[in-house]
Amino acid sequence: MSTNLKLLWDIFYTFLKIGPVTFGGGYAMIPLIEREVVTKKQWIKTSEVADIFAVAESVPGAIAINSATFIGYRIARIPGAIVAMAGVLIPTFLIVISLSVFYLYFKKNPHMEAAFEGIRPAIVALITFAAYKIGQMAIVDKTTLVTASFTVGILFFFNLHPVLIIVSGAIAGIILIKVKIKLGHDILLEK
Repeated sequence: MSTNLKLLWDIFYTFLKIGPVTFGGGYAMIPLIEREVVTKKQWIKTSEVADIFAVAESVPGAIAINSATFIGYRIARIPGAIVAMAGVLIPTFLIVISLSVFYLYFKKNPHMEAAFEGIRPAIVALITFAAYKIGQMAIVDKTTLVTASFTVGILFFFNLHPVLIIVSGAIAGIILIKVKIKLGHDILLEK
């Protein structure tokens, strides 16, 4: 098998493993992506994960599919994007179809209800852990800490669209970097 086909198969298989365990949405896959794509395969850097998820959230579509597509593209351009998207999509599609049929027959089953009671807090834990990991990458100095804290405050009090938050963050980042440069401060983009 040629190196290129081997890489594409590896990308597909990696996302095939990640796809089925992303209950709770795309954010739940961040720890898995970090382990598989950053730590094990070393295809991308940890700092790129936050950027990829920011872009994946700001465009239409499911975050899991968008992020897999962006990561696949980053690794092997268009063929990589296609196989990563297929890898994350196929198991998810099959699981949703199976669960839909299963749910129709067992929706009032106490064991089914108990399982979902256990799954929900686990999903919250995964998303909280993902937020913590992204925070470690994104908050590099006092300015980014203040910006993140201010944004969290806005999110708690106003029901703003995520794209508006991301665009506002981008504008604030550009302005803050220009101000720091004019004041002669060091610019930290990564820890």
